[in-house]
Amino acid sequence: RPGLVGGHCIGVDPYYLTHKAQAIGYHPEIILAGRRLNDSMGAYVVSQLVKAMTKQRIYVEGARVLVMGLTFKENCPDLRNTRIVDIVKELGEYNVAVDVYDPWVEKEEAEHEYGITPIESPQAGKYDAVILAVSHEEFVKMGADEIRKLGKAKHILYDLKYVLPADASDLRL
Repeated sequence: RPGLVGGHCIGVDPYYLTHKAQAIGYHPEIILAGRRLNDSMGAYVVSQLVKAMTKQRIYVEGARVLVMGLTFKENCPDLRNTRIVDIVKELGEYNVAVDVYDPWVEKEEAEHEYGITPIESPQAGKYDAVILAVSHEEFVKMGADEIRKLGKAKHILYDLKYVLPADASDLRL
């Protein structure tokens, strides 16, 4: 499934492979290009969201966005090298208030590792945009209608993981 590449293996192994290849005189352009692309995905996601919000005449500065999921993969509490943090930081560059909700995450670990304090539960009708960033079972079971209830009357739903029907979200990665 699509999504941001993170974690302790897939997100890191290409750098090790690159290091070893360069040690024997080979410059692995494709691997490096892939990493550059993956490393820029947080900014890309936010730029797409900002464009969609602007088209819907939703003010970006001062908006409130819910990011559903922080772990690097679904149904696991592992935060190592999660790239969802890139989205949260990039949204901050636009002076957006971000709530991160992830029932799998230990709050103290998220605060210690990334300076992010996850919320206990999102409030209905509060958000200008909702980003479904990690396909935790709980989120998939909610379905598009329940997730949409978290947004204001006019909001953007961005499905990074393609877990909702295509016509149920405003944006997909």
